[in-house]
Amino acid sequence: MMKKTFIAASLVLSSAYSFGQNVDKLIKQDDILKIITTLTADDMQGRATFTPGIEKAAQFIEGEYKKAGLEPLPGDDGFRQNFKMTHTTPVKVEASINGTAVAGDHVVAMTNGNFKWASNADVQVIKVGADQNFQKEFGTIRKSGKNSLVLVDPKFEAFFGRIRGAFGKGSNSLKPAEGGPQIVFVLGTFDDVKSFDVNVEIKSEQLPLFNIAGMIKGKTKPDEYVIFSGHYDHLGIIKPMEGDSIANGADDDASGTTAVITLAKYYKKLNNNARSIIFVAFTAEEIGEYGSQYFATQVDPQKVSAMFNIEMIGKASKFGENSAFITGYERSDFGKILQKNLDGTAFKFYPDPYTEQNLFYRSDNASLAKVGVPAHTISTDQIDIDKYYHTVKDELSTLDVANITATIKAIALSSKTIIAGTDTPTRIPPLSVN
Repeated sequence: MMKKTFIAASLVLSSAYSFGQNVDKLIKQDDILKIITTLTADDMQGRATFTPGIEKAAQFIEGEYKKAGLEPLPGDDGFRQNFKMTHTTPVKVEASINGTAVAGDHVVAMTNGNFKWASNADVQVIKVGADQNFQKEFGTIRKSGKNSLVLVDPKFEAFFGRIRGAFGKGSNSLKPAEGGPQIVFVLGTFDDVKSFDVNVEIKSEQLPLFNIAGMIKGKTKPDEYVIFSGHYDHLGIIKPMEGDSIANGADDDASGTTAVITLAKYYKKLNNNARSIIFVAFTAEEIGEYGSQYFATQVDPQKVSAMFNIEMIGKASKFGENSAFITGYERSDFGKILQKNLDGTAFKFYPDPYTEQNLFYRSDNASLAKVGVPAHTISTDQIDIDKYYHTVKDELSTLDVANITATIKAIALSSKTIIAGTDTPTRIPPLSVN
């Protein structure tokens, strides 16, 4: 792992700029290694949401923010940005058609509350036949806003299984449990539905979550913000592989969280930022980007000049050493600004080469991009061939810490004019969500 250390770390930085000198002086690979070693240790238990492991990780990040000299966000007593998630769990989901009970694994309910249906209920009964497009029908039914009993042809068993996997174990929301359409999907062949009975019982609970956020106030433009982020949660304890069940999440996303902490220390030592800088480690990314979704409701998007979301920078990109890619590169001139600031260095940012993976909307940048912020994710992961992604093998020993160091230094250099307030990326059209 360490053989590439001096090659990649020296990318930097042939630049004659004083910024380059500051980067080499203030960002050290040994310091980065200490941070990521702590975040990926087995005693963090994989940092799953709602576990003692993520609490331990949160306390560590808070301590690093304090050592860096960051301030809490306005209105917060400390670095924790506390909020709650509504988690609903099915307790009972039963259905019978024409007096015959449906097998438990052939029925799934999408609802926030308890209900019972009989044949005279105000429910639309929809058959999805083998000649139809179930995926399209699924979207139409959800948008209809009507209580629906959906009878699904066995041809669509695989897609039905995905629905059951997504909703059969419960659902999460940042909103309190409230009314809404009740939808029940039943897999099977039913020629003539003369009667039906459905009984659904749901348990709803409020669960605590917390982002870890701190800031450095801007010297001349304090009401304009630049955000550096990564998510500190991961999968926790999962199915064992070769006797190991801890998904340490070294690349995903201890590497990004390490970058956020390191950049916080770097900018605080420089202490010359015109714009205010927010550093945030998001929670609950792995279960639906809930940390960043909440964060997006707590900031005025019009005041956020840019967001650097950092996700999986632990290995060289497909473009080789001293390179990274930016998701949504074509959506703003964010990438062009960053590359301009890297003139004279060996590092290069590329457009996302994995557009078919829809990565722009699969990480925490999406929550801010949806409200118009030029919010992009920086990554080096070769997602199409990464055999360690979301496995217990995503450990520190598989990472190239020199690559992490080089990428952090490049982010520090490339952001300088945005931090200084002399460059502002073009905004992204807000996403209309029905």
